[in-house]
Amino acid sequence: MPLLLDPKNDFVFKRLFAASPELLADLINAVRSDEPPVEVTEVLNPRIDPEELTGKFIVLDVLACDAAGRFYNIEMQVRRHAGWNARSTYYLARTLTNQLKNGDDYTALKPVIGIHLLDFDLFDVPEQAFWCFELRDRLRPQVALEGQLQLNVIELLKADRLLPQPGALSAWIAWFEHWQEENTMSTITHPAVRQAMEELRHLSEDDEARRLAFVRERALRDEVSLMNTAREEGREEGVGLGVRQEREAALLRILELKFGPVPDTIRGMLRSASLDELLQLFDKALRASQLDEVIGT
Repeated sequence: MPLLLDPKNDFVFKRLFAASPELLADLINAVRSDEPPVEVTEVLNPRIDPEELTGKFIVLDVLACDAAGRFYNIEMQVRRHAGWNARSTYYLARTLTNQLKNGDDYTALKPVIGIHLLDFDLFDVPEQAFWCFELRDRLRPQVALEGQLQLNVIELLKADRLLPQPGALSAWIAWFEHWQEENTMSTITHPAVRQAMEELRHLSEDDEARRLAFVRERALRDEVSLMNTAREEGREEGVGLGVRQEREAALLRILELKFGPVPDTIRGMLRSASLDELLQLFDKALRASQLDEVIGT
């Protein structure tokens, strides 16, 4: 039997939950256990286009609605991005505003609820892994606007370490983090998670699904490489800029000590000079007896 695919691969995640609204509803209800249970009536974006698999910086989310018309945006993310907060807020707000057409009443807006599962630590708060963000008053947080927007965040690594109370959410977290460990999986009795495990086995036996999951994983690795390269280039550029500025300041100091105040025109010329040009001017300044021998004015 082939190795099981990783349910945290967002292609695998979407394939599983977009095809099984009952599993999606169970996950939603597990995360929002303090709310009345919901039934997912439709997955609005079940397709996965080929370009999405290879597209850099694309997250394969699941958008669904329940019987009351509420919208749910469910995402699995294993890579942290610098703009994660802004991106998550933007997509929730866009789902809210896209409901209205010209002439529609604002009262027709249905709540949009985000559930984002993160396989990394987003906040430096070791004792908390479950977060729920809403529009609330700063001084009186018990006073909230109507729940048109809500973002639920679960930091899976922390949640797994904190060992939440036994229940549906605990079972889902264990599955996402330990799906390959038979001993752990054998202790989970939650029916929806056992069904998800069975469907993951079937998906893992599909050669085309395995190929597409690999394509997606490769795209995510390429994305990380691009970001690391950009950071390194930025660091090197910053180092080079710092060396150049130091060389420019040193050259100006030598010119002032030897020849007195340096005209603004020459200062401007030095600011536009490259590092190599500054080095050449530095050598000339050490030997010159007059300013025009350095600058050539």
